[in-house]
Amino acid sequence: MPHAIEVAGLSKCFRINHNTAARQGAYRTLRESLTGIFTTAWGNLRSGAALGNVEDFWALRDVSFEVKPGEVVGIIGRNGAGKSTLLKILTRISKPTSGKVIMKGRVGSLLEVGTGFHPELTGRENVFLNGSILGMTRREIKKNFDEIVEFSGVERFIDTPIKRYSSGMKVRLAFSIAAHLNLEVMLVDEVLAVGDVDFQRKCLQRLREVTHGGRTVLFVSHNMPAVESLCDRAILLSSGAVECMGEVESVIEQYYQHNRTRDESHGFVWNFTDKPGNRGVLRQASILDSSGMATDHIMLGREFRLRVVLHAEHAIKNPTIGVGIDDTLGQRVLTVLTPMSRACVDSVEGEVELECRIPEFPAAPGEYSIKLAVSVGGEELESIEQALIFRVENADLFDEGRGFHRGSCVARSQWQVVRNGRNGH
Repeated sequence: MPHAIEVAGLSKCFRINHNTAARQGAYRTLRESLTGIFTTAWGNLRSGAALGNVEDFWALRDVSFEVKPGEVVGIIGRNGAGKSTLLKILTRISKPTSGKVIMKGRVGSLLEVGTGFHPELTGRENVFLNGSILGMTRREIKKNFDEIVEFSGVERFIDTPIKRYSSGMKVRLAFSIAAHLNLEVMLVDEVLAVGDVDFQRKCLQRLREVTHGGRTVLFVSHNMPAVESLCDRAILLSSGAVECMGEVESVIEQYYQHNRTRDESHGFVWNFTDKPGNRGVLRQASILDSSGMATDHIMLGREFRLRVVLHAEHAIKNPTIGVGIDDTLGQRVLTVLTPMSRACVDSVEGEVELECRIPEFPAAPGEYSIKLAVSVGGEELESIEQALIFRVENADLFDEGRGFHRGSCVARSQWQVVRNGRNGH
């Protein structure tokens, strides 16, 4: 079967000029500029370093992969890994330094939604203008017009000049136009960051419909749950090169390992005394494995142990120690407070070491951060955002020979038959 996308040996080099003299003279006459060019060139030639002030930066280096028709492939990586450069080459915005790209079928992109909007034109007029820029025919735009407007939620203002739209309204209308393109190949870059939470859900649902409709999609995102949900395969870029590609779950795991944050001077024990604004009550924290050793990961559905060291020069009576666990999107997954435990902390004086245990940690596989806080009488005494970062690893929780990796939480449950219509009970 022929591939929908073929990328072979793709490289892109940018030349960076480190000539400080050229940067310092922001406003120069033509004569001064020409004189400077010849003076610099002559000086470099005399010193034998004609290109000494120029650096080659390889945004992409020898990138190769193939995508089958109807396949959805996620492109992930840290900022600066080369994801956007790759998409710009695929959409012919930028030319590669070397290598080749072959794409079959009608190609469209959702890169920078809203490109081509004219502020003086109405929303209706901009639908036709922007749709044309994205490659839709006038007949296609007319056919999809009502659906585009309904999806965007700006029906009431469709005949109002776009310059009177809020930024959110512009983004919603722009995404709605792009999302209704009738294409064989779609290139998508971080579109789930547009609009409010409700509209982001609509965007995700629309992308699911697109990906399940047999279209070939390259999906670039930092939203790992969305990549897991939408993609068949994933490619991890690092420093402009392909670090790994394959099954979505394993590539995302490699991404997390590559980006895992830890205090190298203290292993997996986090110390807070040097943090700005620290009052010295929260001193140290660590997550422990089953043998009591500090770690940065736990297994799905297994015991979670968090050890916290507190210090108080003077007694702190009836403190509340809070633990907030957030996912990579900053959404709160779990909150644990000492008053919810049978063994409440009556007082903290001197150095006190506490341990929190959750027998079956319910958070689904992924990366999480912990916020620690100490409060007294309802008033916060001290708090530390992202005090620890850890990962929940997949495990065979339900004895089915496979792990579970969907949703935010996973929990064991007990089921029983209370009525069975077949036997009349």
